[in-house]
Amino acid sequence: MILTIDIGNSNITIGAYRDDQEQRLFLSRIGTDRKKMPDEYAIMINSILRLHGHRAEDLDGAIISSVVPPLSASLKSAIRRLKDIRILTVGPGIKTGLNILLDNPAQLGADLACVSVAAMDKYPLPSIVLDMGTATTISALDRSGNFLGGSIIPGVRISLEALTARTAQLPQIELDHPPQSVIGSNTIDSMKSGVMYGTAGMIDGMIRRYRAQLGDDLTVIATGGLAPAIVCLCENKVILDEDLLLDGLYLLYRKNTK
Repeated sequence: MILTIDIGNSNITIGAYRDDQEQRLFLSRIGTDRKKMPDEYAIMINSILRLHGHRAEDLDGAIISSVVPPLSASLKSAIRRLKDIRILTVGPGIKTGLNILLDNPAQLGADLACVSVAAMDKYPLPSIVLDMGTATTISALDRSGNFLGGSIIPGVRISLEALTARTAQLPQIELDHPPQSVIGSNTIDSMKSGVMYGTAGMIDGMIRRYRAQLGDDLTVIATGGLAPAIVCLCENKVILDEDLLLDGLYLLYRKNTK
């Protein structure tokens, strides 16, 4: 069993794959906390494994991607407390199979590398990947599989937190479901309309611009914790793939351990 861990700014996503069947066994999320010690993370990972009917003794390897570098060492130590296995980290030196056409290829984030590897493996090219987490990122692959670059946009929750922090009379709200109409009839529905329909409209506009550069046959994939709440409101066809990043991690583990 291969453990896959993505350390994001807000959440740590944990999954596991049966290496003989290339099958994801589970997906779980915990909050990112820089103050937690390796022992605490070890207890949490062990509990998650048991929650899904598995044991630390079943682990054969692990791979980590992180946009919070200080936590990478903590998660490595946590895994080794459970079992002494080979642990890979997505970063310089790891084989991705991507031809990265950035001005400085070393600047490509681990999370963007993972979703791009998975998108290239699972979907037709050209494609873009919308990763909707703390930030909303767009990654572009041309029809030859070259990683061209993309866009970085303030995430849905960042925008909402900025709105409530800077306005005295607007409350904090949950984005559990969109209002029935884009025209909100009360403060909460008006805020949901602005944030949710507004983000969907922005995404539709970006898709049109990317399609103009990459071609009408562009495949659009969305992933990330906030994607399900927004993608359903988009006018363009967007494939929702919540497993994309972990699938990319597993593919990278396979590429680098054959």
